[in-house]
Amino acid sequence: MAFRTRVTEMLGIEHPIVQGGMQGVGYAELASAVSEAGGLGTLTALTQPSPQALRDEIERCRSMTSRPFAVNITVLPTILPPDYKGYARAAIEGGVKIIETAGTPQVREIWEMVKPHGITVLHKCTAVRHALSAERAGCDIISIDGFECAGHPGEDDIPGLILIPAAADKVKIPMLASGGIGDGRGLVAALALGAEGINMGTRFCATREAPIHENVKARYVENDERGTNLIFRKFKNTARVGKNSVSDKVVEISARPESTFEDIQPLVAGAVGRELLQSGDMDRGIFWAGMVQGLIHDVPTCRELIERIIGDAEEIVKERLGGMLA
Repeated sequence: MAFRTRVTEMLGIEHPIVQGGMQGVGYAELASAVSEAGGLGTLTALTQPSPQALRDEIERCRSMTSRPFAVNITVLPTILPPDYKGYARAAIEGGVKIIETAGTPQVREIWEMVKPHGITVLHKCTAVRHALSAERAGCDIISIDGFECAGHPGEDDIPGLILIPAAADKVKIPMLASGGIGDGRGLVAALALGAEGINMGTRFCATREAPIHENVKARYVENDERGTNLIFRKFKNTARVGKNSVSDKVVEISARPESTFEDIQPLVAGAVGRELLQSGDMDRGIFWAGMVQGLIHDVPTCRELIERIIGDAEEIVKERLGGMLA
């Protein structure tokens, strides 16, 4: 049995499983492995130092898989923004047909650039109102992120069990469920709640092909569902990261009434986070992680993971749930 949804049809993929775009992780090694296994792999534009480097990475990924893959472009609030339009042009010229976007309202400029080229836009949202706004603006697929997710879960604190069906009640275009999903149970639950596929980030970090240090992968296995910290709450830019000595220190400093972002900036700088991912020094910086760590018990290949998810989901639908019907 296979799961066929509007998402699999629109993206041209075998299984309704998407690898989220992750800074410092979304390289060709991981994206191609996910796509080859029947899901949708994703390259992360801002992981590359320049639009030309992204062009090269797209070509490298294409040499590793003939199947569809996406490029993630996340527009961040920053004083010195990168060349977002340059990255978008690199994706267009590289023949990429799927773009995953996230971030500030300026991301609409990216949509306006790519849509005339027949590119499918998959946009990540953390609230129903944002999903409806993206739908009105012409996005093709929504990835709705519950409070359990790694990265930025928004400021509403709505978990997936509520957010996914609340969005499904109002959004007409296909939706992916994201946040707290890492196995076949999560896929079946997402489909039952009204989504038509799943988007996983943290779970794909704990795979053989993820181009990060084995110490980081081991930490995902070691941590349980309590192994995250929420940081930047004070600054209305909440982020969920893995629990380690550095994120503990960030929480401690932020709790001081007089503290400012400048007090924690050296601890959360992107450069030191990238060093952590590559060096395996788990006290070097912060690393992204979701509550799904409590469901991660091994480091399989992407193919093993996807086949397990689909196999378990099929068994749940046919055997466990089917057996409950009177």
